[in-house]
Amino acid sequence: MSYTALYRKFRPTKFSEIVGQEHITRTLRNQIIANRVGHAYLLTGGRGTGKTSAAKILARAINCLNPQDGEPCNECEICKAALQGSLTDIVEMDAASNNSVEDIRSIREEVNFLPTIAKYRVYIIDEVHMLSVGAFNALLKTLEEPPEHVKFILATTEPQKLPATILSRCQRFDYKKISPENIKSRLEFICKESNINITEEALKTISVLAEGAMRDGLSILERCVQEGEDEINDDKVKELVGIPKVEYINKIVNSVIECNVYETLENIDTVISDGKDLNYLIWEIIKYVKDILVFKSSGQLTLYNENELQKIKEIADKTSKERLLNIIYNLSELANDLKITTQKTIMLEVGIMKLCNTENCNNSDDKSDKSNTKNIENKGNMINNNEPVVINNSELENKIKQLENKINQISNLIIHNSGTNVDNIPEKSNNIRKNVIKSEQKAQTNIVKNFVPVGKKAEGWGKLVNGLKESGKIMLYTNLVNTTATEVNDMTIGIVFQNGITPFGKSILDKPESINELTKLVSLEYGKPMQVKYIDAKHPEETNDRVSEITKEIGMPINIIDE
Repeated sequence: MSYTALYRKFRPTKFSEIVGQEHITRTLRNQIIANRVGHAYLLTGGRGTGKTSAAKILARAINCLNPQDGEPCNECEICKAALQGSLTDIVEMDAASNNSVEDIRSIREEVNFLPTIAKYRVYIIDEVHMLSVGAFNALLKTLEEPPEHVKFILATTEPQKLPATILSRCQRFDYKKISPENIKSRLEFICKESNINITEEALKTISVLAEGAMRDGLSILERCVQEGEDEINDDKVKELVGIPKVEYINKIVNSVIECNVYETLENIDTVISDGKDLNYLIWEIIKYVKDILVFKSSGQLTLYNENELQKIKEIADKTSKERLLNIIYNLSELANDLKITTQKTIMLEVGIMKLCNTENCNNSDDKSDKSNTKNIENKGNMINNNEPVVINNSELENKIKQLENKINQISNLIIHNSGTNVDNIPEKSNNIRKNVIKSEQKAQTNIVKNFVPVGKKAEGWGKLVNGLKESGKIMLYTNLVNTTATEVNDMTIGIVFQNGITPFGKSILDKPESINELTKLVSLEYGKPMQVKYIDAKHPEETNDRVSEITKEIGMPINIIDE
């Protein structure tokens, strides 16, 4: 006897066996009991939610010789023939491979003939959105006024692709995603019937991975069964699907919380070398951080054992809710960025490194500073084969004291150029001092990067500008056609306008969509997040020149931020 897949073997044969769609099955049963069955139905919803199963059950129920409370008996000759696929009065058609006008014309000719042994001739058209425009037009009249002995049941995952004229002629039923609890309950029944030994944790994992599709859950279960293990556990499920173990996720999240870049990248490399899917990895990290946030808020979690809960508690105790929310938000953005890049590993590592910078660690405990200093020590010898560079708090304070005279000079320059009242000098000086502190703190995190010499010409700029023309962004291309680009620092590209920027050009370039487009293109070119800065070579700013001189004198970068 040939092998039958689990999702086919356990396909529902009654409305009561369809999981999670009670709002639809109840209505269909009531229509059958009251003998008010419509002539055309449209079943819509995600994959594996029970659309085709419901269509087959409905086709049998309206033709059953002994219906019971709106359900087919599955014992009479009509039901048995339908279950065996030998009943010619129930026609199943796949619109993905039979989508031409000729296929629909053959149906129009067949509907004029009476059914052979059943009461109704039923046409089940699956993936109906794949029909061509001509096929839809050919179906319209027949669908609106079919003979009394003909019923149509259409099923699709994309109802938005159907013409309004088709939608208006059908009774529409929208299928919901099946909840993990309902999927787990059904899987338990199937495992019991099939003598499959599986743990409770494995069932929970499969029900979540199914993402609301019962068929997907059964497919995962079948893969696990075919491994030939005596017992299917949670680790086996995750290994087959490509999800990293909880212990690896815990190590990654813990090192991110402690801002330990070296340890974080090491843990990620371990997971990637095992062949785990990067999308699943980010999804698991987001889910784990969310669970930590829930535990920190409520003190309760149900999906973890005592040892795992203890590790979650340790992480929750040394971070804040704001930090956890920030990680979730940034990882969600990173997951979206991975969809549009071919360098997924690089983007993942850069995104994780951003989470480990000092500014993000401000709301953690003091351990993060220690781990970050240790990280710099571990990675120091990787910077161009030079000696390790470590910046501690005492050195930072000494550096700040040495800079105070220079800060006052910069403050006076800003006040002179902006016309600020002299009374605000202390406040301005304070703000600048804060920004210098931020610059030094950021230097601790960025010390492991390969810095680019200031003023180095950016390669590939002409190709990037020509790409704007090819993509139809003519206004942006016109204003950038005679420009050059230099690398201001390792995170900023300066666009140099040798002939100056016209007021009209500035209005185009300052638009948010223009800045976003340039930032995206430059970031993709360099394989890391970058910023762009406009440089007017014809009218250089005196303040910036003086600041550059001071920067050279003190031997460190200074960022001036307008408050």
